[in-house]
Amino acid sequence: AMKFRRVQVVLILGVFSLFLIHFHFPHCSDNAPMEKKPSPVHILILSSWRSGSSFTGQIFSQHPSVFYLMEPAWHVWVKMYKNSASVLHMAVRDLVRSVFLCDMSVFDAYMSSQRKKSDLFKWQTSRALCSPPACDTFSRSDIIPEGHCKIICSKYPFSKVEEACKTYSHVVIKEVRFFDLKVLYPLLTDPSLNLKIIHLVRDPRAVFRSRENAKGVLAHDTNIVVGAWGLKDETEPYKAMEVICKSQAEMYKTGMQATPSFLKDRYLLLRYEDIVRDPLARAAQMYMFAELHFTPELQKWVHNITHGKGQGAQAFEIGSRDALGVSQAWRQTLPFDKIEKVQNVCKDAMDLLGYRLVKSEEEQKNMSLDLLFAQNSS
Repeated sequence: AMKFRRVQVVLILGVFSLFLIHFHFPHCSDNAPMEKKPSPVHILILSSWRSGSSFTGQIFSQHPSVFYLMEPAWHVWVKMYKNSASVLHMAVRDLVRSVFLCDMSVFDAYMSSQRKKSDLFKWQTSRALCSPPACDTFSRSDIIPEGHCKIICSKYPFSKVEEACKTYSHVVIKEVRFFDLKVLYPLLTDPSLNLKIIHLVRDPRAVFRSRENAKGVLAHDTNIVVGAWGLKDETEPYKAMEVICKSQAEMYKTGMQATPSFLKDRYLLLRYEDIVRDPLARAAQMYMFAELHFTPELQKWVHNITHGKGQGAQAFEIGSRDALGVSQAWRQTLPFDKIEKVQNVCKDAMDLLGYRLVKSEEEQKNMSLDLLFAQNSS
């Protein structure tokens, strides 16, 4: 009996020792056999309206490893439209952070409680919301046309947005409602995020022409940008361009010339004109920056979408087009007096970003593309 009791004591001590090891040194038992799940990569495509950002967003959206949303801050600007862009920065930043973390409850403040996935702004531009688990019709590896997705996948519940987001290695947001890079510093220093910024800019003269063609669609946003509701005279479009150009230049200077340590290797500037001149090389550059593989299927898609015959007539719609020709259409269609006005309010930004001024109507029509961008041919 004594021997049996001694064995019991030894067994109890042994179990107690294992108990202590398990709870005081969990790394010895729990973590050794398990591989740590890689942290998601968060990419913010930072741009302005009519700068090629919808197309750039699609380069990411079509990647099977990417959960993409186009301009989620649209909901903030619609709900809080009486405020200025600078006042709305905090609400926009908080929404973007929540989306990066796949916490879609942030939309509770901006959407009705009975919402569906299709209540999300431009949801159909996200391949991730057109494939499982957000929609069961298509495969994740498919290149999915927006029109097909919009018809087939619209009735799924909003909860599918968050469910889908959590299954991807990369979360990419395209946003045009930031006017100051410093506003994003808290996100860049947030330990729960792995944030990188792609800053996309475009020739202001091309932006101006495109904004003229989409004036009605952009009216709400223009009012907030200009900061004066009811300002409807001929100076409004130039005032909007002045604000946009100044903000793009300041963000570039912050990102490239006065870089804080936490921005190192996390800021990439791209000009839209350089993307359409060499789409495959620039897409490869963006994918490398974002730690994504450029598959042969995606290479084919990028080539086809930029070498079509379309003229990009519809705002926000991405279809096969002559991307290089469309990017330079302003030179043949924008009156020179308007070009002079745009150049006047955007001169500093144009100098900084490498867009050469044209000094006459003849020069506007005849200057070669290479000469137009000779100051900053990258």
